[in-house]
Amino acid sequence: MTPTPDRLESGYPYPLGATFDGLGVNFAVFSANADKIELCLFESSGKRQIACLELPECTDEVWHGYLPHAEPGLLYGFRAHGRYEPENGHRFNPNKLLLDPYAKRLAGTLRWNDALHSYSVRSKRQDLSFDRRDSAPAMPKSVVTANAFDWSGDVRPNTPWSDTVIYEAHAKGLTKLLEDVPARQRGTFAALAHPRVIDHLRRVGATALELLPIHSFVQDRRLQEAGLANYWGYNTLSFFAPERRYMATDTGDELRIAIRKLHAAGIEVILDVVYNHTAEGSELGPTFNLRGLDNASYYRLVEGEPRYCVNDTGTGNTLDLSHPRVLQMVIDSLRHWAESYRVDGFRFDLGVTLGRDGNNGFDPRSGFFDVLRQDPVLNQLKLISEPWDIGPGGYQLGHHPPGFAEWNDKFRDATRKFWRGESGMRPEFANRIAGSADLFDRRARRPWASVNFITAHDGQTLRDLVSYEGKHNEANGEDNRDGHSENYSCNWGAEGPSDDPAIEDVRDRVTRSMLTTLMTSLGTPMLLGGDEFGRTQQGNNNAYCQDNEISWFDWSALESERGRKLTAFVGKLTAARRNYPLIGATRFLHGEVEVAPGVLDIDWFDERGEHLSEDDWKNAEGRALTLRRCRRKPDGSLETVTLLMNGSGDTLTFKLPPPELRRTLVIDSADPEAGETEIGTEIEVRDRAVMLVVGTDKETG
Repeated sequence: MTPTPDRLESGYPYPLGATFDGLGVNFAVFSANADKIELCLFESSGKRQIACLELPECTDEVWHGYLPHAEPGLLYGFRAHGRYEPENGHRFNPNKLLLDPYAKRLAGTLRWNDALHSYSVRSKRQDLSFDRRDSAPAMPKSVVTANAFDWSGDVRPNTPWSDTVIYEAHAKGLTKLLEDVPARQRGTFAALAHPRVIDHLRRVGATALELLPIHSFVQDRRLQEAGLANYWGYNTLSFFAPERRYMATDTGDELRIAIRKLHAAGIEVILDVVYNHTAEGSELGPTFNLRGLDNASYYRLVEGEPRYCVNDTGTGNTLDLSHPRVLQMVIDSLRHWAESYRVDGFRFDLGVTLGRDGNNGFDPRSGFFDVLRQDPVLNQLKLISEPWDIGPGGYQLGHHPPGFAEWNDKFRDATRKFWRGESGMRPEFANRIAGSADLFDRRARRPWASVNFITAHDGQTLRDLVSYEGKHNEANGEDNRDGHSENYSCNWGAEGPSDDPAIEDVRDRVTRSMLTTLMTSLGTPMLLGGDEFGRTQQGNNNAYCQDNEISWFDWSALESERGRKLTAFVGKLTAARRNYPLIGATRFLHGEVEVAPGVLDIDWFDERGEHLSEDDWKNAEGRALTLRRCRRKPDGSLETVTLLMNGSGDTLTFKLPPPELRRTLVIDSADPEAGETEIGTEIEVRDRAVMLVVGTDKETG
């Protein structure tokens, strides 16, 4: 047991957090407005506080102290003394135990009760009142750690963006029902690297596994009281500690081992991270760490009324990344995951919030973007932004700086609308599948900056997109009011499951057509995990609170005939993407380069093989589209990749435009098991189907 002296030594202000040096532990925590901060030590169960020692020094607004002979495994927390003046933005209350913002491991479980609030919840004065109860019994505790994992021999895959195929999944839901995994490991980090998972990822051609949030997060009180759970995890409690619910062994090493095994298989790991807000919620929310340490520094407060939090995130609070210490915390967290866990990239939830310069709106030259772009570790990783929030000017698709990719919801919506047969979609759809140059072709950005997706965790699965006209979120307990109301979905004749072969045939064909669009468009494709074998959420398009069979992957669906065929088809699509570099072109194509006489690098035609005129583009009822891309191969021969897309309800005969080439049909979404076949200049394309045709010089092909 760690000795408990009467006082701490002075220690050092850097690094922040708890740092073990072999002889003891240095503690350092930022607070610009506290009068005093105490380090509280707990016995191994976390139930009893055994010491409370004042941090003796404050350097550059960092409070610090050194505890000799302390070792990893020590449980601790902080108590911050200062003004309790909510009307001025200050909410210090030493009765509340605070987690270390830099804690790399947490022990114990948050137990909801009113003592977690700094104010008396039942007072008529609300947050202007003051609560004197000790919150420690209800709080998890920070744990001193030491990172001794041996990464020697690990090699990052470093997959080029143009070759990247992202597979989005939930760390628990991916394997919770996977019977091949030992029962104790199902739904944990350890299961992510099970041979069955890795084999499946490779079979579908995924090069990167993108995980929904794995930072330690809070189970919302409202959801728990309703018998539900925060499944997605967008409610961060600690930016440095992995979520204990996903651990089989209560140690971060199983995640490190999983990442190392995924790397060995050539698969990158990308983390979905939430730095725009925390689990402390609005000014009426609880006090876990940042609010009690220095509310006025960590959060953006309403100008002129600092009692209230700015809520550009829709969650009650907004982190103030214009503050240098808050920005430092975020960058330190990213570096921790990049270096201690060797993750390969990050997807930033509500990325616009991170680029807000105080209360001045979004700025692509904000401190957050500038620091990431110049950081020698982080700027080598894959950086992806969700380019919107709910604040003023919150939709910023295409406006992020070079080095960032962005989720492209315009691609999602255009693809859904085109394949359900909406009128007037040809021009918009053409823009999206050609890489959305209208959005991204600036400041030397490349097509990979557009992360193309049809479905993601937030919304319907692909199977549900072709099976339900409306949302079915009754299980969420909000009378089906939550979730998007317009999904641009179509049930093709029956709401939900159907035993009508005709309905199922068109559903399967549209599914394959949308997947073909995803994998053959310019940009970075992102596949929602489970879509490759028909995973359903029973029509729920907002399953954030469903930690159960609604959200978990039903791997038995993979063994069904539909599941096997669809998975094989996705593998066929990603193979085509690898085999034909034109599909993942590294530069934008504008139809301004003549690759051969009369043959442009990118060109558009109708089903007759004729160029689309201005009137054709304006024809709202035109639902047939041919996209041809062309290049000179290294040997000098000509190669074309042509997409024949029939969004109408009738079979159409497509004529391929000149020149005369040896043409091979590689993909037909109406006949997924067909092998590659040589074709002539005309070919029938089924209704709501797409074909991929590769052309080569007859002399050299």
